[in-house]
Formats: sequence, structure tokens, C-alpha cells
Amino acid sequence: MPGQISQEDSVTVSNLNSSVRIPFFSRVMTPNPRLRRSRSTFASNMAANGVVCSSKTNEQNGKRSLNEVNGKLNITSEPLKNGQVLGTNNIPPKKKPEKSKESFEEVPLYTAMMTYLGFYLLMFLGYLNQLFFTPKVARERNRDGYVPLFDRFESFYLRYVYRRVRDCWNQPIASVPGAEVVLKDRVTQDYGWTFEYTGSYTKCLNLGSYNYLGFAQEEGPCADASVEAIGTYGCAMCSSVQELGTHPLIVELEKTTARFLGVEDAIVFGMGFATNALNLPSLVSPGCLVLSDEKNHASLILGLRLSGATIKVFRHNNVRSLEKLLRDAVVYGQPRTRRPWKKILIVVEGVFSMEGSIVHLPEIIHLKKKYKAYLYLDEAHSIGALGENGRGVLDYYGCDPNDVDILMGTFTKSFGSAGGYIGGSKHLVNHLRVNSHADCYASAMSPPIAQQIITTMKIIMGEDGTLDGKRRILQLARNTRYFRQRLKQIGVIIYGNDDSPVVPLLVYMFSKIGAVVRTLKARSIATVGVGFPATPLMEGRIRFCLSAAHTKEQLDKALEVIEEISDTLGLRYSQKPRYKGEIVYGAEDELE
Repeated sequence: MPGQISQEDSVTVSNLNSSVRIPFFSRVMTPNPRLRRSRSTFASNMAANGVVCSSKTNEQNGKRSLNEVNGKLNITSEPLKNGQVLGTNNIPPKKKPEKSKESFEEVPLYTAMMTYLGFYLLMFLGYLNQLFFTPKVARERNRDGYVPLFDRFESFYLRYVYRRVRDCWNQPIASVPGAEVVLKDRVTQDYGWTFEYTGSYTKCLNLGSYNYLGFAQEEGPCADASVEAIGTYGCAMCSSVQELGTHPLIVELEKTTARFLGVEDAIVFGMGFATNALNLPSLVSPGCLVLSDEKNHASLILGLRLSGATIKVFRHNNVRSLEKLLRDAVVYGQPRTRRPWKKILIVVEGVFSMEGSIVHLPEIIHLKKKYKAYLYLDEAHSIGALGENGRGVLDYYGCDPNDVDILMGTFTKSFGSAGGYIGGSKHLVNHLRVNSHADCYASAMSPPIAQQIITTMKIIMGEDGTLDGKRRILQLARNTRYFRQRLKQIGVIIYGNDDSPVVPLLVYMFSKIGAVVRTLKARSIATVGVGFPATPLMEGRIRFCLSAAHTKEQLDKALEVIEEISDTLGLRYSQKPRYKGEIVYGAEDELE
């Protein structure tokens, strides 16, 4: 009868892990050697992931039916052509917003040609410079028979290409990185080989620091509490946590972090970069598969390389690309042997620091559950900066923290401090306490650093008895929306999500990166330029980082200067229609 499925013509799928949850770090799939690409290979690999499939299918009128999934009735119909299923992506359709919140506008053809031409011209001039002028750097001597210590092209690029714009990077500061920052002035007399300090200072609007919630302050409750911690515990413990470095503030910080994230337990480390680089090798090993977003941070890439696991990269924030890799991993297993992978781990970031985009977390969680994989979420730039309660991308989407196996983040951005954390199940955290190199060998977090984080986290949660945390979260959201909408109105190309406080402004040409940074500094605005090799050659950019400490007047000042130099330097690349009306600061509705 219509709408019914025959019992003998159906595929039955049941989950073997529904009653017992195997710990992440100890789960090993059942070996299945000497299997080839066949139906038995698919079934064995699915069984190793906790799924058993029968081989009976119903193919009537070009459609396939699925009777039971994980013990629940599930009916799906997909068209067949030549015996193959079309449209295998079973991700539930996401409600399409009235207006997309993400923008990645393509570069105009003329600009692309000029960008390549300009870069090759710089390279050509660099080779001429190298041929006729002796570089003012130290040379290796008496090293006959030894290979050079430095890569030849890297040395050339640093000396003859990067040196031309070296004054735009590594600018020393002489203040806290608040809404404004004081830069130490310096000059060069030899075209960037060396710099000299002039003894003067320039106060600039700070659009380059990750001070998202404005807690990088030299006064206030956070500073007062940190000073008191120095008087009680000193500046440093001079030992690792597992030896003599544990102090009460670390214990309190770990409990507060777990409560803030909504997980069972958390562990903290003294360095954010090392939190990724030194903990990932404790979680995956050879025989494991890691699916990594192509825009993931260098700390994640380094940690995965150190682990020895097999790494496959999927296209940035592309759920279909991720599912294809997941499906192939389950069906085919490991290369050559076709044995199932020990673990399959998906690694993504909450807010991608170079792109300003926000991870499509609900869809990735769905795939993670569907294929029985694990999920590692790096919230370095999203924790504190996203969500109604400032609890990151999980709060932003309203997802359950228990759906993410490993929650990682840093304290160097929204909390105005240093270090990192990993949160999750108590079993996971106990494993890291024993096996993590960052916990065994690295020095314990400094007491004033830990106290700074505790104070800021309690302010964000409202445990200090004030609404200061809520006010900062709302102020950051307003600043982000207003700044991005005004930039779109100017006609420049910006990347990322409308709710992301990281705002990349595309300038493309290498020479324009230096011109924009120097012009903004001359107008008392400090920002960061990013170019090759940190970004693709075709995507040179200026990266603005917004803060709750910024006022509307300060943002208007910056936007006025940006609009002025957009005409002078030719930055109005966007071909999208511009909104002609007035953009109201703090308006909740999206502009049509």
C-alpha cells in the first residue's frame, strides 16, 4: 500500500553503542583485514563504527527506502540513476535566512591581474637588489660541507620583499591594548634593514588587538584582583602543574571554566598555542583520521602533524565536502589494509581568525553523530565574543555542549589574559592530566594571570552582582554589526559573518597593504595588515578587530578615514548594491 514499507525489502540499521559510550581516547575499532572495495567492506567498516547494516534494499520506481535508523522509524526516498543514489547528502535542511550573514565576494578580474603583476614586479626588483647590493645581515662563514641553515627562498623573501613593508608589522607598544593604544615611534635610514627609536609616542585608536570584551585594562576589578594575587602567591610558580606548580587559583579557574562552558570538567594551560600543539598528540595517533578545515590555525596544524595521524583537509566551512570525506572514510577505511580507522576526528574553529567566518556548527554536529566521529572545536576567537551569554559559538547556535567531544579555547582574547583550556567529560580531562605534554613539562599558569581570568569570567556570568558582563557582550555585538554594515555601504569587500568581530578588508595588492597601514597610522589608527604567505597571494587584507571598549564616535572616526582612503587608494572593489539609507547604531533588524 502507498506509504508502507515491506519488512523484507528494507535496510535495517541499528546502533550498537546506544547503551555504552566508549571514552574518546581509548576507542579502537575492530580490525578487519584483507577486505577490498565491496559490499562486505562497507558493512564491516560501518559495524566498526557501531552500525550494522543488512544488505536488503527496496528499489521501486527509482527510489530507495530506509526502514529503521538507531532504533527509530525513518523513511527517506532518493532518486536512483543507473543504480546509483543521487543526492546522498542527508543533512537536514537549515532554515534559510532572509539574508545571508556570510559574504565572500570574488575579486574582480582586473584587480586579480594587477595583484599578480605587482607581486612579480616586487620579486623581479628583489632579485636585482640581491644581485647588485650586499644585504646588511650576518652570513654563515666557515661552513663548507654543511647545508644552509635557512631556506633559500624564505631568506630571499624576507630580505627583499617583506623588508619593503617591514615597518607595518611588529610595531612596539607602550600601553595596555585597550580601546586606544600608544605606539613607540621608530624610523629607518636604510630602507627597512634596521630601525631606530625616536623617543616619541603616538596614541592611536586600537583596531588590531583581540580585546573583544575590553578587559585589557590597567585599572578596575580585574587589575585589582591580579595585584592582590601577586601579593599572595607571587608572580610565578616556577614548576609544572604535576610537580609543585599547582596553586589554589588554578583549581578554582578549572572549576569556574567548566561551569562557564557547561561541561563536567576542564583543564587549563599557560599558553594558548601550546594548548593545541601539545594536546592533540595525546588525543590522536597513527591509525587515526583527522578531517581538518583548510583555514584552521597554525597551532592546530602543528599539533596534528606531531600526532602522526592521517590528515585530510576539507574546503572551508563546506559541509558537503566534509561529508564526502566522512563517507569515504567509513566505507573504505585505511589505505592499503582497508582496516577501519581507530578514530575519526573533525577539527574546526568557532570563528576563523583570518576569514571572520563562523563555523556551521549545527550541520557539523549532525554529521558527527551520523558517522560516529568525534568533534574538536577551537573557540579561541569565539569564546566570550559570541552568543547571548558570551559562551561562544555553542551559545550562538543554542547547541548542547555535550554534543562536542573536545572544547578548546584561549584566554588571550576576550578575557584579556593568557593561556588556554580544554573542556569536556571528566574522563577526557583526567586522561589529559596524565598524558598531556603541556601539563607534564610546561610551567604552571602564573597566579595573577589565573586571577585575571577568574575575575573576568565571573563578570561575564554576572556572578559579581553587576550587569557589566551583559553590557560588554551587547556593546561588542552592536559595534560589530554597525562597523560591518558601514563598510559594506562604503563599497569595500569584507569577508566573514555579520556577527563576527574579526573584519577582514580585502585590499589584494601587496603594495596597498603597506599603503593602508601607513596611512591609517598617520591618521592615528592602529591596525594589522596580512599578506602572503599568511594568506593566499590573491587575498591580501587589512584585519580589523572590534572591541566592546570602542565607542560609536571612535568607530565613526575610523570609518570616515577608511572611506577617504578608499577613494585615494582605490579600495572600492565591491560590485554588490549598496544600502543608501542611514545605518542606525544598535538596530536589531537586518538591512534589506
